[in-house]
Amino acid sequence: MSTKAERTKVFIVETVAPIFNKLGYIGTSMSDLTEATGLTKGALYGNFENKEALALASFEYNTNLLLTAIDDKIAIEGSSLDKLFSLTDFYRHYDSFTQPMGGCPILNTGIDAKYNNKMLTAASKEIAKIVEGKIALVLENGVNNGELKIPVSPLQFAKQMYTMIMGAVAMATISSDRKYLLNTITYLEHLINQEIKK
Repeated sequence: MSTKAERTKVFIVETVAPIFNKLGYIGTSMSDLTEATGLTKGALYGNFENKEALALASFEYNTNLLLTAIDDKIAIEGSSLDKLFSLTDFYRHYDSFTQPMGGCPILNTGIDAKYNNKMLTAASKEIAKIVEGKIALVLENGVNNGELKIPVSPLQFAKQMYTMIMGAVAMATISSDRKYLLNTITYLEHLINQEIKK
């Protein structure tokens, strides 16, 4: 059973994670955090060393939700093709999934922190690599099982695939037009069917 201190830490992170994700590290003020949690600045700092530690914990919270969802999508029964399409379908609805957390945590944090927070920048790059690795593993298993034919290495194809997805997420976010996301996912599924399906 968790202690009161542990429960307080969890409450703080769950409450402030969407705020950091929406407003960014610099854009989030201590008053934003105290107002959202109903706790004093001293109480926040009693649980986290500083604002950076709290921002990092918030990013980890959001990306753990994301990685768990991706794992669920690629853990389904079926072929590598089924797993790829389960993943593309997840990204087709990615804006709905990330809406409660204030948008895509990798995109938001990665861009916001690029020039002002090395720790958050490194964390964003690491999570992006993890996602690419998960996609690459599905592709590699597909090649090994004779289901897929890929003209480049599975990791290279995974990186291109993820670049297309994240580009679509960025454009859909910037323009508030989810057609960027829908059309890119439709094209990606066509590409998978035409180019790499055996």
